[in-house]
Amino acid sequence: MATLRLFAAARQAAGTGTDEIDAVTVAEVLDAAVARYGDGFAQVLTTCKVWVNGEPAELTSAVAANDEVAVLPPVSGG
Repeated sequence: MATLRLFAAARQAAGTGTDEIDAVTVAEVLDAAVARYGDGFAQVLTTCKVWVNGEPAELTSAVAANDEVAVLPPVSGG
């Protein structure tokens, strides 16, 4: 199972910072997360970047057991 890590607004929308999801692509991980966490999470997800094991990922990127999929919303600062 891949470990899903959620940060900032994605974490708030999901109500958790981590989850375990059985999937073979990033798209499957995100689809499962949307099914679990609902429309608020889906809305936040539209502005997020996704990384697998510290590298930028596409929806079609493969995910294996023990991989970490991180969802990173945009960050503002000054």
